[in-house]
Amino acid sequence: MAFGGLFATDIAIDLGTANTLIYVKGKGIILNEPSVVAYHVKDGKKQVLAVGEDAKLMLGRTPGSIEAIRPMRDGVIADFDSAEEMIKHFIRKVFRRTTFSKPKVIVCVPHGATPVEKRAIRQSVLSAGARKAALIAEPIAAAIGSGMPITEPTGSMVVDIGGGTTEVAVLSLGDVVYARSVRIGGDRMDDAIVSYLRRHHNLLIGEQTAEKVKMSIGTARMPDDGRGATMLVRGRDLLNGVPKEIEITQAMVAEALVEPVQQICEAVMIALEATPPDLAADIVDRGVMLSGGGAMLGEMDLALREQTGLSISIADQPMNCVALGTGKALEYEKQLRHVIDYDS
Repeated sequence: MAFGGLFATDIAIDLGTANTLIYVKGKGIILNEPSVVAYHVKDGKKQVLAVGEDAKLMLGRTPGSIEAIRPMRDGVIADFDSAEEMIKHFIRKVFRRTTFSKPKVIVCVPHGATPVEKRAIRQSVLSAGARKAALIAEPIAAAIGSGMPITEPTGSMVVDIGGGTTEVAVLSLGDVVYARSVRIGGDRMDDAIVSYLRRHHNLLIGEQTAEKVKMSIGTARMPDDGRGATMLVRGRDLLNGVPKEIEITQAMVAEALVEPVQQICEAVMIALEATPPDLAADIVDRGVMLSGGGAMLGEMDLALREQTGLSISIADQPMNCVALGTGKALEYEKQLRHVIDYDS
């Protein structure tokens, strides 16, 4: 064993719009933090103030001298420098040593990412100190992570609803037969809740509050009693400009989320229409697997079942699927070599 290999631990990164997860070979997922970077701006110079969990608390609450940014938008890098800082910080946090030899990194990218976007992700990872950066398509990682037998000659369909994108893919023989990536995910749902409350209740709430609402009482279908659970929401009254608190019901949230949920259902329907008949038969047989944070939205599986008539199951750890799948690609690199895209 070469000396360099003694400390080099290969890692897999799920660089998500909302959260970044890092999987270390042989150890599993050991980091799961929000994809947020906060800067302190002094005399036009930026200094990193916080990354991850601490930086997320600052979103929407910063004074003029501090800015908190989310470097990832729609699953791809929107702010190059911040993304690099964030990856650097997380890799350091995982290794906890100042002198770690350069790891080999596999990162997952949305299926619809352009070559330029892919190169940006690869470049960021290399600048953050990786020895080699390989890419894997997100739907493949999600399918591996949710335990689907993707190497067999049968069709499997996976719907991965992330923060920025929803990836719908049909896989067979270890590769993608058909995939569609729509830029709708958890963020779009938060925005929908914000604009709904602004339109119907003249209340302006922040992204953080919208996310809380979605996670507490979010649902993809109207509650049977037309009301459902309730929760108190605080924000700014747009009529007289003062902060106020109102009670919102699950039915309101369901109404707010009609559009994003509908678009996700449509993406699934379009994918099913484009699937070859024999694979479609397999999907009827085995159903569809939901993964990603969006799979945890209340009754999302039922909304999809009503649309498609297929059986829909939710992965065991929907949030971790992609990271686990990318990690498996590290562990079983030889068998999965054909789906990993090495330095091009």
